Amino acid sequence: MEPLTWTGTLGAYLNPLLALFAAVFAVAAVAQFILGFVLQPGRTTANADGTLSVERGPLEWIGEAMKWSFLGIVLVVLAYLLGGIVTPYGTGGIIGAMSARFLPVWIALIATFALSITFKRRLGLYGKLFDSPIGMVGFGLVMFWVFTAIFGGPLDMIITHDPLSQVSGLKNKIPGVPVPGIEEMGVGAHYLLGGDNLARDIFSRMVEGAWIVIQIAPLATLFAFMVGITLGLPAGYYGGALDTFLSFLANLILAFPVILLFYLLVTPEIVATGIPSYMAAVLFLFPVIFLGVLLNSRYYTQPTFRTGLLIVVLGIAGFTYLAIISQRGTPLQILPNAIDPITINGGILVVFVSVVFVNAPTVFRIVRSLALDIQTRDYVAAAQTRGEGAWYIMLWEILPNARGPLIVDFCLRIGYTTILLGTLGFFGLGLPPESPDWGSTINEGRKLLSIYPHPALPPAVALLTLVLGLNLLADGLREESLKD
Repeated sequence: MEPLTWTGTLGAYLNPLLALFAAVFAVAAVAQFILGFVLQPGRTTANADGTLSVERGPLEWIGEAMKWSFLGIVLVVLAYLLGGIVTPYGTGGIIGAMSARFLPVWIALIATFALSITFKRRLGLYGKLFDSPIGMVGFGLVMFWVFTAIFGGPLDMIITHDPLSQVSGLKNKIPGVPVPGIEEMGVGAHYLLGGDNLARDIFSRMVEGAWIVIQIAPLATLFAFMVGITLGLPAGYYGGALDTFLSFLANLILAFPVILLFYLLVTPEIVATGIPSYMAAVLFLFPVIFLGVLLNSRYYTQPTFRTGLLIVVLGIAGFTYLAIISQRGTPLQILPNAIDPITINGGILVVFVSVVFVNAPTVFRIVRSLALDIQTRDYVAAAQTRGEGAWYIMLWEILPNARGPLIVDFCLRIGYTTILLGTLGFFGLGLPPESPDWGSTINEGRKLLSIYPHPALPPAVALLTLVLGLNLLADGLREESLKD
């Protein structure tokens, strides 16, 4: 069986078009940069009827050339992707074969965007995101990897080979190499992105690595926000000795370099002492406290309803908390195995705790500063005049009015957490050595980077695009939140 090329037989028609549009775009970009120093933009004149007329100059025509050539590049790329879906396997080459594997992701993205744009006026800040081109691009990149993680991880609809299996003879082979012993063209016939130094499929490991990142980064960031909000609101609202003490603890943690903290928390000697398990027991308690205080302050004037609601919610949250911290082989194995529904890999739990511990002080400082500012507003004084409790004011008056900066920081912090996970994997800390997470895969590929660049590039590009998407999403949310 022949190896796949990048574009297959479709490349005979599409490659020249792509080269043409790319050349026009590059020439126009260079010309606009150079001529922008010597030419003036076209003049705008007012007509007698009150309309405006724009006289197009060379710079405007160059701008049009850039716009249409870029649109042509986008259309050709879409043709590559669509061609791989509608044509037989191999016709679209490696790009087409990967596009066909991502078909569930494309469908989910189209459905998400269609529904979101249709009902955006009813969706609050999320709906306003679709008025921002930057926000839409960022949201698209983020959701691409979210859907890839879901369909490629638990649903197993994207990967072509077991991420841990090895095929003899495919060590460090280039993308598109055929798998020995498979004669029919179809799923699993090729290593689409080549083989790594242990002859494992790079494409499948990249997809499986997305599931690891999506499991840890958003949840760890959410837990860090729970800790930061629960401590930051009373620190900023009450001030005094409580603020001084909590700020001192936060500054003490922030004084240590992040990488050094990670090294200390995930090294085997520290893990063997059970310190990460005890830290998990403390940090994971904050979401339970947050939920309890939130509901109690909201329904304080309805004691019958409040009591029943708290029993149900705190019962579920408490059991989930015990199931998370009670892990086999740790000092805190509280629940018997028969009734413990949650089993977390020891390495993932340590990394999770480390990320929460490092991010929580920064979130605390942001929430504290917002609380210090917002508590001086008139609506807070009005709530105090009505006789509302302190926690009601903090959670239902101050926190909702701080949502804009917090949402933006949440998106950015997921990106920081993703980079930290990649850094940990790169240094071989926390997660198992065979883990397909992007950091570990990049670390394995960089050892022979000068000879075989293909094993390290796919996870690096995946990490780059996810973080870029999160940053663009945060920019879009910030733009729209400032309009409120």
